[in-house]
Amino acid sequence: MLADVRQGDPPRVLGISGLQGTGKSTLATQLVAAADARDLRAAVLSLDDLYLDHDLRAALAREVHPLLATRGPPGTHEVALGLSVFEAVRAGHAVRLPRFDKLGDRCLPRSAWPTVDGLDLLVFEGWCVGATAEAPSALEAPLNTLERDEDADGRWRRHCNDTLARDYPALWAAIDRLLFLQPPGFDIVPEWRWQQEQALQAAEPGRRGMDRAQVARFVQHYERVSRQALRVLPARADMVVTLDAQRRIVD
Repeated sequence: MLADVRQGDPPRVLGISGLQGTGKSTLATQLVAAADARDLRAAVLSLDDLYLDHDLRAALAREVHPLLATRGPPGTHEVALGLSVFEAVRAGHAVRLPRFDKLGDRCLPRSAWPTVDGLDLLVFEGWCVGATAEAPSALEAPLNTLERDEDADGRWRRHCNDTLARDYPALWAAIDRLLFLQPPGFDIVPEWRWQQEQALQAAEPGRRGMDRAQVARFVQHYERVSRQALRVLPARADMVVTLDAQRRIVD
């Protein structure tokens, strides 16, 4: 994936898409290290770092639907901020990379954002990068207990789908190449996300995170778009890496 990145060429944006727990962040870090070994300047931006702050999502929850208080689904990201970062990188300008505190559920202050300048490569990773919206008819029946019990009229899933169709394509279009880490299916995601949560809490043991039941409910917010990504991204991505349940590469 680094073969077509060279010093002096226009900066490139590499997208890494994969459901929760597939290893996107690990791969992104490895790519930056590999770029550094080739004297290329590279950095990572996560879709997660574009989350709207807790207070902004609370306002959406009051005005649109209570489920929008939970970060992650389409409609809870500051897409324009991501586009501004891409534009600055392509222009060769210095830019601060947004950072989000997941355990605190807050955007870090801009003073804490790292500054990068003159990048050759920006690695952009996220759980639904490249995903497309569903047809309206696909939204009629609830997909899981969260949708059945907390989105009975479908307002939340329609809002997420409409936002994915309207706002996110410009962000996806700014990616030069897209790699998709394909898991065995969505059913492995709750276990992988629980492993992530344990790692987050181990890194900062004094801070409160989610328990296993909360994680199980949390991933249901992502299930609809995740299943859509599994349907469409193998054909849309420039490269597909197929994983087994232990995250080993099988194809």
